[in-house]
Amino acid sequence: MKEKILIVEDEKDIVKMLRYNLEKEGFKVIDASDGEDAMDAAVRQHPDLILLDLMLPGMDGLEVCKALKKESKTSSIPIIMLTAKSQESDKVVGLELGADDYITKPFSPRELIARIKAVLRRVNEKEKIPEIFQAGDLKIDFSKISVSVKDKPVELTSKEFELLKTLLKARGRVLSRDFLLDTIWGFDHAMEIQTRTVDVHIRTLRKKIKNASKYIITVKNYGYRFETED
Repeated sequence: MKEKILIVEDEKDIVKMLRYNLEKEGFKVIDASDGEDAMDAAVRQHPDLILLDLMLPGMDGLEVCKALKKESKTSSIPIIMLTAKSQESDKVVGLELGADDYITKPFSPRELIARIKAVLRRVNEKEKIPEIFQAGDLKIDFSKISVSVKDKPVELTSKEFELLKTLLKARGRVLSRDFLLDTIWGFDHAMEIQTRTVDVHIRTLRKKIKNASKYIITVKNYGYRFETED
């Protein structure tokens, strides 16, 4: 089955070039010229990856990225941002919002294809979380929603388990407090105190899993990532 790529770009010549090279490589291609169409296409057709230009009419690429990552039906779709050299700060913001990679214009089709394949490979590996995951003394049985450390059961709340699962699924990738809050609690996080909810739960989770807490890494002033020693 061909992997489906959604191109979100308002310049027709670029869309034409991207479509030609992607289809030549065996991908199925759909496109959207603005943010609203992109959101609609992502929800209806659920592509395997989105190429997202930052400079779009109306709803810009960063807004689209944020909206896609907040929507449960599209949050898991990987995004590669297409940026201009002058948009350095936007690249950082985009990655913080959940984009998986970026490529700067002008770029070669060969480089783009390589980036796409690399992201798809990473995503496929992340999705291959076994029914039972083990790292050192930590054991998680996703089918039974159970956790143990040194073969001793650990009682987690539903939110603590979801937090651990979300971090594990994205292991190696940093997840911001806002992202975790939106994903697990669904808060609008209008008040700063709400983001502390994540820190409180992380602290409690670490205490419960004891020495296995070393796998939950704090990224100062941003969020957390899950990283094993291997």
